[in-house]
Amino acid sequence: MRLLLVEDDLALGRALQSVLHNDGHDVTWVRLGSDCARLLDERRHDALLLDLGLPDGDGVALLRRLRAAGHVLPAVLITARDSLQDRLDGFDGGADDYLIKPFDIPELLARLRAVVRRAGGAQADTLWQVGDLAIDTRSMSATCRGAPVNLSRTEFALLHALVRNPDRIVTRAELEQGVLPYSEGQTLDVHISNLRKKIGDGYIRTVRGVGYMVRHDGDR
Repeated sequence: MRLLLVEDDLALGRALQSVLHNDGHDVTWVRLGSDCARLLDERRHDALLLDLGLPDGDGVALLRRLRAAGHVLPAVLITARDSLQDRLDGFDGGADDYLIKPFDIPELLARLRAVVRRAGGAQADTLWQVGDLAIDTRSMSATCRGAPVNLSRTEFALLHALVRNPDRIVTRAELEQGVLPYSEGQTLDVHISNLRKKIGDGYIRTVRGVGYMVRHDGDR
């Protein structure tokens, strides 16, 4: 498996990288959440091992942004935080499993195999369609009326957030907090405008002062 390990502790990071490599995995180890987001955009990975206490932010907040941006790879949180609320926050943030430090390596390897196996049986969760708009989060591709649409990372994340919530208003706050951390400094309105130019004006409905939505029956 191709794994991305995000762990700021030098000793633990080196040890995990070595153990996972010896188990036959291709492991990339980084210590910052910003590096994690960049690498996931550049290369496909089979699973993510994510520490919660990172130097540049909280791991759960990072995972929420990754999910909002369309990254669906299995994620195992590895942390010393062992309260019930911490675990609930992790799962609500998009984690597939939660492993408390210190842990046994055989258990870590077994949990990794399990989350990847479950993800392999959930291919349908990567395909989303509303009317003649369709996206595939695994390949990060989109089509409109059967034709491919070339979207930026932020445009894809916006469209994903809308089509996975058909007939529901997605608020501006949800989009700004979940998607715009990946933008290039442009406003939400600019990104929506650019997205409409690429897919057509009739798909994304503005609910003034609240947010945006797409409808199963469409407005066309």
